Amino acid sequence: MVSQDALVVFTPSGRRGRFAVGTSVLQAARSLGVDIDSVCGGRGLCGRCQVVLTEGEFAKHGVHSCASNLSGHSENEHAWEKTHGTLSDGRRLSCSTTVLGDVVIDVPADSQVHRQIVRKRAEVRDIELDPAVRLYYVEVQQPDMHLPSSDLRRLKEALDFDWRLTNLQADVRVMQELQSALRKGDWKVTVAVIDGERIIAVWPGLREKVYGMAVDVGSTTIAAHLCDMQTGEVVASAGRMNPQIRFGEDLMSRVSYVMMKPGGDHEMTHEVRVALNGLAAELAAEAGIGVTEILEATFVGNPIMHHLLFGINPVELGGAPFALATDEAVTGLWATEIELHIHPNARIYALPCIAGHVGADTAGAILSETPYLTDAMTLIVDVGTNAEIVLGNRKRLLAASSPTGPAFEGAQISCGQRAAPGAIERVRIDPATLEPRFKVIGCELWSDEPGFADATAATGITGVCGSGIIEVMAEMYLAGVIDQDGVIDGALAARSQRVQANGRTFAYTLFESEARTLQITQNDVRAIQLAKAALYAGIRLLMDKLGVAHVERISLAGAFGSHIDVKYAMVLGLIPDCPLEHVASVGNSAGTGARIALLNRSRREEIEGVVRRVDKIETAVEPSFQQYFVDAMAIPHKCDPFPNLRAVVELPAAAASERAAAGGRSRRGRRERPLTEGAGT
Repeated sequence: MVSQDALVVFTPSGRRGRFAVGTSVLQAARSLGVDIDSVCGGRGLCGRCQVVLTEGEFAKHGVHSCASNLSGHSENEHAWEKTHGTLSDGRRLSCSTTVLGDVVIDVPADSQVHRQIVRKRAEVRDIELDPAVRLYYVEVQQPDMHLPSSDLRRLKEALDFDWRLTNLQADVRVMQELQSALRKGDWKVTVAVIDGERIIAVWPGLREKVYGMAVDVGSTTIAAHLCDMQTGEVVASAGRMNPQIRFGEDLMSRVSYVMMKPGGDHEMTHEVRVALNGLAAELAAEAGIGVTEILEATFVGNPIMHHLLFGINPVELGGAPFALATDEAVTGLWATEIELHIHPNARIYALPCIAGHVGADTAGAILSETPYLTDAMTLIVDVGTNAEIVLGNRKRLLAASSPTGPAFEGAQISCGQRAAPGAIERVRIDPATLEPRFKVIGCELWSDEPGFADATAATGITGVCGSGIIEVMAEMYLAGVIDQDGVIDGALAARSQRVQANGRTFAYTLFESEARTLQITQNDVRAIQLAKAALYAGIRLLMDKLGVAHVERISLAGAFGSHIDVKYAMVLGLIPDCPLEHVASVGNSAGTGARIALLNRSRREEIEGVVRRVDKIETAVEPSFQQYFVDAMAIPHKCDPFPNLRAVVELPAAAASERAAAGGRSRRGRRERPLTEGAGT
């Protein structure tokens, strides 16, 4: 008999399950632990449980998602719309919508109880100011019947006389506003000039502030910073989930969506531009200015995000030879050309991409960390859905990308979630008792401290975010719960209830309550091993290419990298051995690079020159990558000794040979098959 169950996939969480036809979307979400707000008990009254059907062919999930696979608008939805207005953007009330077939359902941020924290703050950095946009106050001669001259010409003459600005250009948008500004200001105006060459705005009277925004368009999150271009001060910061996630969590899924659905690239371009306009409005509101006071925006992003932002179809980046449309900086665009609603004559600058899988975000990180100015062998790792790696010094720089997938951000992990209040972010395990203690986002107390239960009552304990996943895995290894090969030791079940049988393998229980149980399963361990091995193998490949045995300085970049405890990252084998005092979390270095480019135009020329000298290594075609990958599956590594780490952390002895000698090889053999089957889930 053919199963009548329908497959439901929720984004951005990535959780999925099969449900009987007629199951409500909200009921399916709750059974999978998907975070959807609903205060009316699913009666269609509050309207907080809104979701969006994502239509198209999703090869990754094996789903053809279409409108006919959901029930039509219900009476509850019609009643809600009569009171509150039409549901916008194709939204449905999940409590009143039932599943009729396979679907992909997106849960918007405003429908989530525990909304993700976008942790891409502006890092404190001294930046030498030399902005492309500068303000100049001038008094212009009034028109004279006896000396016929246009208002624009007399404005240029005033700028030449007062500020020695010659041969200035101006486009029609300036001329459309010029005459009213001059007369309203009684012939006293403030002029914005970009690159010392072109007038882009004129205001009546004296204006002392001009603003620009620096934006990092990440595959998971978008972070933006509003800067006072006269002082360099960051006056507002904002971030939000990249709405493109509903088209695919990883980059290749999004390219696949474009390949499978004509016009899919236009959909994603529209979504990211809507998000950028929302961020611009949020920044302006926080700073107490009008959005039209923003005169320039700089951008970084990986190649696929870069191409979609500028309306370039990314399909060529989906397969070898991964050709970029352009590897040059994007300069001189009007903001209106990417539908960005700031000042109508504002300009856009995007840092150059380096290669097909190494983008402007990596260029931003290089500009921020300046490995090209030091003798020290420097490693920069931006840990994300697609990790970017840069290795080298002033003599030579190499770059590569590594497809780590979304496991580090909580996807593909049974209890994983993105960073939000209630998510476990720090973990310690007692090696004697195997009892854990942890901290959650939104609470400063550890779970074994008085008052923790009361402090977390509002949020609950909802899952484990990326930094918590790294720590619980490393702590499980240090406590002997998993061995060097990543196998959970089932023999410990006799010693502690924390270790429990889970089918043919075992799991470690991190937290248990009446509401939920959070376990680290064998498949979870394997997913992290695969991700960290891909990253480490890429790093080892670059070290091999440069002929170096060790690195002297490591910078962990990105929102995720900035919240990893560097010791645990090394214990797990995410990064190679290095003195821990020389390993630093540098925050959103890509965004910092965008901010540097915004505030100092000479640094734009600098990074444009540097990226031309970066050698790109394509890991997929390197014969040694596979062996590096296999060796890196072990924790922390099969071969590398990690002497610096061992000096500060007592690592367990490798147990594989001992287990084989004790007859444990057959036990491993029984477990190996399900681990392999679950590796790609």
